Amino acid sequence: MKISAQFATSLDSPEHIAVAEGLGYARAWLFDTPQQSPDVWMMLALAAERTDRIGLGPAVLVPALRHPMVNAAGATALEALAPGRTAVAFGTGFTGARAMGAKPTTWSYMSNYIAAFRRLLRGETVEWDGGRMRMLHPTGHAAPRPVEVPVLISALGPKGLAVARELADGLFTVNAETASAREFTWAALGVHGTVLADGEALDSPRVRAAAGPGNALAFHFAYEAGADVAALPGGQAWLEMIQRVPERDRHLAVHDQHLVTLNAADEAAWAAGSWAAIPTTTVTGSARQLRQRLSAFAEDGITEIVYQPTGPDIAGELEAFIKAANKLTTGGRRHDDS
Repeated sequence: MKISAQFATSLDSPEHIAVAEGLGYARAWLFDTPQQSPDVWMMLALAAERTDRIGLGPAVLVPALRHPMVNAAGATALEALAPGRTAVAFGTGFTGARAMGAKPTTWSYMSNYIAAFRRLLRGETVEWDGGRMRMLHPTGHAAPRPVEVPVLISALGPKGLAVARELADGLFTVNAETASAREFTWAALGVHGTVLADGEALDSPRVRAAAGPGNALAFHFAYEAGADVAALPGGQAWLEMIQRVPERDRHLAVHDQHLVTLNAADEAAWAAGSWAAIPTTTVTGSARQLRQRLSAFAEDGITEIVYQPTGPDIAGELEAFIKAANKLTTGGRRHDDS
């Protein structure tokens, strides 16, 4: 099982990706969240110039945000800058769409979009929106066509999985959803969390910074899905804070600081005890406990763990996670808890 990294795209992402390469991470994925991030293709291009080996790609691209030609141009430019290292993941849009008040992309549109994207990369003429288009990039303006870039699709339900089976090279999944992983030869799972020091409390300031944003993701997902947020630890406090915001702007409050730090509602939930759920909502625990969780994911068919560090010490979180994870694959050696 490969160990990769994922980052909430920031101006520091190119440097964080360089650190991840030095630590041995297989791939680095960046969020496509323009309402809170710099442009994902821009940051990936800067990362390509600072690295030599690590795989690079956006995860996930939201079709509603860009014309397919724009993403095709971005992918072929990145492939030219980092030959053989580019991959692309698509999704219907959680924070990337809902934080701007937009609805998720429909799966029928997603299917058409990805088919057009792949055909553009092959150098074909594509009909889109009533017109015909082709990548006309001369030599030196993009990688020469055809361009072979692996495509992963983030899918959980039956419609999404059907599109992934038809069009994707792999599955990108989240929230410990591994039921369909064995259907794909490449199954990536995004995780959050931190490696605990001996005796470190779950409600400590360091754990709050490093695992709190991943834990808060449970509230964001539950609210958008129409689930019972109040049933979660600290959920009633979270919901009361969100409901103070006028309904037309609640999506702004829900997704504020998403997977970066805690927003006002997340803070209220933390004070009400949401931190107690961290061992289940994130991959947080001792090094031994982390290895046990990752081993279980591997047994479920996950072939790539995608770890997102948060907090003030991104380099330290990356180092601690991969140090613990790498002991999974040290065959024949006796493992300790360090």
